[in-house]
Amino acid sequence: MKHKNETSTPPVSPYLITRTLMPENQETPLNFLLNDNTPPSYFYRRNHFPYPKLTKQSFFLPITGEVYKPRIFSFQQLLSFPSRTVKVLLECAGNKRQLFIPKVFGEQWGAGAMSQGDWKGVPLKDLLQYAGLKYTAKEIVFEGYDWGLMPGISTPLYYARSLPIEKALHPDTIIAYEFNGKPIPFKHGYPLRLIVPQWYAMASVKWIKRIKVIDHTFKGQFQTEDYVYYPNEDSDEGKKPVTIIHVNSMIQQPLNLSILNQGIHKIKGMAWSGYGEITRVDVSTDHGQSWTEATLNASSRSPYTWTNWTIDWQAETKGEFTIMSRATDSCGYVQPIASQWNRKGYGYHAIDKVNVKIQ
Repeated sequence: MKHKNETSTPPVSPYLITRTLMPENQETPLNFLLNDNTPPSYFYRRNHFPYPKLTKQSFFLPITGEVYKPRIFSFQQLLSFPSRTVKVLLECAGNKRQLFIPKVFGEQWGAGAMSQGDWKGVPLKDLLQYAGLKYTAKEIVFEGYDWGLMPGISTPLYYARSLPIEKALHPDTIIAYEFNGKPIPFKHGYPLRLIVPQWYAMASVKWIKRIKVIDHTFKGQFQTEDYVYYPNEDSDEGKKPVTIIHVNSMIQQPLNLSILNQGIHKIKGMAWSGYGEITRVDVSTDHGQSWTEATLNASSRSPYTWTNWTIDWQAETKGEFTIMSRATDSCGYVQPIASQWNRKGYGYHAIDKVNVKIQ
């Protein structure tokens, strides 16, 4: 039986939600998407700089530094190696930034700075084995082809990040060349993109230019200045790097500030965590005074993706209601009432809320 607010397909085609166009930063319309794999046209776009220009060098991947045999892999070579396909959620570290109180500077993302799908590529550990890591290797640095100027910095910067050896050698950390069965779209990293499951997406470097193995801690702008939690407004005390995705959830339907008729309504949404699978989602329709466990979609459960959930709500009384969702993961992490404020606005993961009116 269909519920009053349930349809099998969106009534209209949604659009990306624009935050900025130079550089391009746009959100996925998650409230209206029905499938686990985000279509490329709806995949969120996060950029610090203008899109890079591809050259012939873009189809070669050098690995240098603390290795015994520096290598340069061609795109065709990478296609010939044993591949791995992983379904992975990528979430911008600034997702839901607009919800922080007090407000913080940066792209004012709603909940749509995340998308997911099937990524196919070569496990990074295989490429590092070809090159042969020296015992002095400490971190792996990934530099992208995207570059530009940053406020307050006089020289141009390339986007670059590093991974610790342990994460780089995880079998599901891959150098991807396909998304949902086709070449990665240009705006999402073609021809080669790093995919790092369970970490916020700043780690999944697009348009990879080179990989360098180093024997020290990387100090790049996007490693030690940006993508760092600063819990204090006026000092750097207590700062720590942004890494694993917090347990989180969002309510897709009903939409915030909807007006609904009395009757049965399906509340649905998604939940996710970088620490493990979602094991429970609880929903409140009375502003948190009582909670009811939602039904999880078993087919969408995975440690690397969101889990879809639903619950039926018998709305018998007229008035205004606050619906809330609270996720729990397999490591026991539970969404908090409030997310820890930090001055760059990363990692927001407080209990989700929408307000509706029943008439």
